[in-house]
Amino acid sequence: MARTDRLMRLMDALRRLPQPVTAARLAAETAVSERQLYRDIATLRAGGALIDGAAGLGYTLTEDPALPPQSFSRLEIEALVLAMGGLAQMGDAALVEAGRNAVARIVATLPDRQGRQAMHPVLHAWYPPDPRPPVRVDLSLLRQACWDETSLRITYRDMQDQLTEREVWPLSLSYSERTFMLLAMCRLRMDFRVFHVNRIERAEPGGESFRPRRVALMREYRATWTSRQAR
Repeated sequence: MARTDRLMRLMDALRRLPQPVTAARLAAETAVSERQLYRDIATLRAGGALIDGAAGLGYTLTEDPALPPQSFSRLEIEALVLAMGGLAQMGDAALVEAGRNAVARIVATLPDRQGRQAMHPVLHAWYPPDPRPPVRVDLSLLRQACWDETSLRITYRDMQDQLTEREVWPLSLSYSERTFMLLAMCRLRMDFRVFHVNRIERAEPGGESFRPRRVALMREYRATWTSRQAR
């Protein structure tokens, strides 16, 4: 785990967990040794975080009173909770967990009244039982390749049930109630393709970098799509 991500998870755990939090619990939450946890606590303190406590006693995070608490309107809180409800139905497990952690982090920093509103929203997201076919590949691998701008080698079963081996430049993932889709530049066809993720039989890193072409490719795809829609 990257150092920045680890420190963010540590701050999140200090906000969420009943205090004082033991070093053992914090180390488990951030997947590090207790020795590394002590170093991370020291790093946060050096950066200005007000963390009371010590090894053997547990730790308590005291938010800086000079900073105003986060504040949202009731409608903004409803929008966040509703969006999380939709993500729980459309996203994969890793994305859903990340969304819940993000909402928990936001709620933990709200004033008491707004925190209670977040726990009892008026709006709820409801979807019928998931009709999507199962996905055989690791979606986190696809997401990481999109972020890293590196190619993927995939085995794909097309709509005619034919298997092909392709190397693609993954550009983005789209989520819906019914399916996951991968937009990519197909190196076999040398053109943009939208792949049904449930039809990808196998995926592995290809190792070819296409950075920094992703933004230009997305721009080109949107222009192509808009042109086709206008015909």
